[in-house]
Amino acid sequence: MPLNETMRRNQEHRAHRAGWLRAAVLGVNDGLVSTASLMVGVSAAMQSDSVILTTGLAGIAAGALSMAVGEYVSVRSQVDIEESDRALEEDQHATNPEGEFLELVQIYMARGLTEDLAKQVAEQMHAHNAIETHLRDELGQFEHTMARPLQASVASALSFTSGGLIPFLGFYLPIISSNSIRITAVTIVGLAIAGFISAKTAGTNLLKGTARVVGGGMIGMIITGAIGAFAHSAGL
Repeated sequence: MPLNETMRRNQEHRAHRAGWLRAAVLGVNDGLVSTASLMVGVSAAMQSDSVILTTGLAGIAAGALSMAVGEYVSVRSQVDIEESDRALEEDQHATNPEGEFLELVQIYMARGLTEDLAKQVAEQMHAHNAIETHLRDELGQFEHTMARPLQASVASALSFTSGGLIPFLGFYLPIISSNSIRITAVTIVGLAIAGFISAKTAGTNLLKGTARVVGGGMIGMIITGAIGAFAHSAGL
């Protein structure tokens, strides 16, 4: 198979999307659900349009910043672990190179190679780049799946904001009188679109992926709306 064809086929895999895709999907879904839930809850408490809109905007600002900081800290912790593992591997190679070589041989034998072939492969891999070989074959660290804190942080903040703005479209559906119903209807459509795009990007089942996102969002809005209605009826 030609080299360019092999590279093209490798690009069809989706593992390299894992970092930013997870953050983006989580951000859009969280922005949609949390903002819509806040607005539905306040609307169920019979508050004015201005209060509902202000609550939604405050929720977007707080949520986007929280998502960005939280995602950065979380992914940065993963980077710290990866860097610690690299330092540990470098120390082990400096103090016990023979033991590290035998460890790699055992890994290859466990994957189906004979002992002689495993030693030949280990020798060549050690000669090429011993540290990177152990990080990859022993610890499962790959360049295309490494944690990227800033990328995940920006993706989370932008996607949360994008998702959070969708429920505001509910105020421009004059055919429905209830704010809660308008916001909920628009949000369900937004969740369906977000679920479809994320499932398509990840290469998973479109129906299951979309239903999972829509179902979770609806549960959040139903519970928050019920709490808002209870608070109003109780005079809180």
